[in-house]
Amino acid sequence: MGKTAFIFPGQGAQYSGMGKDIFDNNAAARKAFMIIDSIRPGTSKQCFFGTEEELKVTENTQPCIFATEIALAQALKEEGILPDAVAGFSLGEVTALTFSEVFSFENGFRFICNRAKYMQEDAEKAEASMVAVVKLTNKQVEELAQKFSMIFPVNYNCPGQLVVAGDKEQLTEFSVLVKENGGKAIPLAVGGGFHSPYMKNAAAKIKEDLAEKNFGSPLFPVYSNYTSYEYTEDVARLLSNQTNHPVMWNKLIENMIHNGIDTFVEVGPGKVLSGFVKKISSDVRVFNVQTQEDIVALKAQLIG
Repeated sequence: MGKTAFIFPGQGAQYSGMGKDIFDNNAAARKAFMIIDSIRPGTSKQCFFGTEEELKVTENTQPCIFATEIALAQALKEEGILPDAVAGFSLGEVTALTFSEVFSFENGFRFICNRAKYMQEDAEKAEASMVAVVKLTNKQVEELAQKFSMIFPVNYNCPGQLVVAGDKEQLTEFSVLVKENGGKAIPLAVGGGFHSPYMKNAAAKIKEDLAEKNFGSPLFPVYSNYTSYEYTEDVARLLSNQTNHPVMWNKLIENMIHNGIDTFVEVGPGKVLSGFVKKISSDVRVFNVQTQEDIVALKAQLIG
């Protein structure tokens, strides 16, 4: 019998209206949103009615995606659907840690709000952004990036897709070079150069914030973006390093599969991670949960 993993998406997956269906149709999810609104008033309203531009601002994006993900996860738990392991992409890793009770619900949300603030501050200090490069190998992208002083490979998503972060002017030149070499550079809906040296100050503040915190023992194994392996007890170091180092998502999923995961459930807005997993392996099942109807369908598949 195989194992199931919940995977939680990161920035770029947001859209106006995310979480509204589950809020309207599930009591456990509604309670989660209410707790979050008591800590950061207006979060649910931003999720349900925020504009594209409003949701693109990091200080809004991260709390809103976290809120949607944790509400959906609580709804799944209420229906008796639990994972054997969890992981999350960038901010989604904080959702994974919170759902696994390494963070308490409230502390996980407060931390994501602080993380978003720190990353927004770093983003405002530089004209940086990110593009996803497709149709080239990782080695080709790395070699092209080396031609620029402020371009960094940051998200190793799946075969044939590597995201780079960098100076906006250099990204324009880099994108032209990508095209000339047979690839395609796709701009991402993010507001900074995340998981790169541009986030150095944010990483330092996160490490300082978490240094004296007490963390719970995980209910489920949590996989780290930074190492691609299961979390150790060193939560502060791993979350700090995750902020300004590459996300090793491709390797992380391969490690989960190696450890017996054969069913992946993407919990949160969009279907980006589902697409990555399908490209990494054609031998696993992949589901996506964004609504109450999705949960009912998943329950029929996994529990019967």
